[in-house]
Amino acid sequence: MLDEKTVAEFTGYDFDRLNNLNVFEFWLLLRDAVVYNCQQTEEGRDYLEKCWVAEQTEPDRGSLRKYFQK
Repeated sequence: MLDEKTVAEFTGYDFDRLNNLNVFEFWLLLRDAVVYNCQQTEEGRDYLEKCWVAEQTEPDRGSLRKYFQK
């Protein structure tokens, strides 16, 4: 029920309308709601930044060259 409450507060939808969403729409709205809520605090923004860094698969060559001065 916490996920439904989070999405309902984010979208303004009532629970009947949430129940009529397909699962992919619900998951997308839940993701957006969690990101939005995290952006409201400094700790949340730090968490989102760490998540973004963790999902990167290519090295940042410019920063590495700058760091190692090559």
